[in-house]
Amino acid sequence: MAFATAVTPPSLFPVPTRPLSAISRRFPSPTFTGGGRCTSIVAKAVGDNSDTSDGSIVKSVQDAWSSSENLIGVAGLGFAAIVAVWASSNLVGAIDKLPVVPIVFEVIGLLFTWWFIYRYLLFRPDREEFSKIVKDAISSVLGK
Repeated sequence: MAFATAVTPPSLFPVPTRPLSAISRRFPSPTFTGGGRCTSIVAKAVGDNSDTSDGSIVKSVQDAWSSSENLIGVAGLGFAAIVAVWASSNLVGAIDKLPVVPIVFEVIGLLFTWWFIYRYLLFRPDREEFSKIVKDAISSVLGK
């Protein structure tokens, strides 16, 4: 009589020998003690219901890409923008290593930020003017 025994390969997922309830650890809830009193805090996550439209940026980029006549030029412009950001980041990093220059640049940046807020963002007519400037710049870049 010939016996055939099947050899099973070792399991990829080890089977626990103890029940899962015995394996799982119970984590204590955070407690804050003060003045002899013990307070337990339980925090629950609440979903954020923001009004941002999902995919609006992607859709506008897709529309701009499909309406453009010179796709190679647009791709080249995007590549040039990425290279410019990389180069300016390296330039600012090199200048930042100089001892006095970062303080001067920080003051100049603060002054320019204050001027920009005062000039374009503080009052309603100025905001409308800034919005018109941005829309004109976008339309001139996209060729509309």
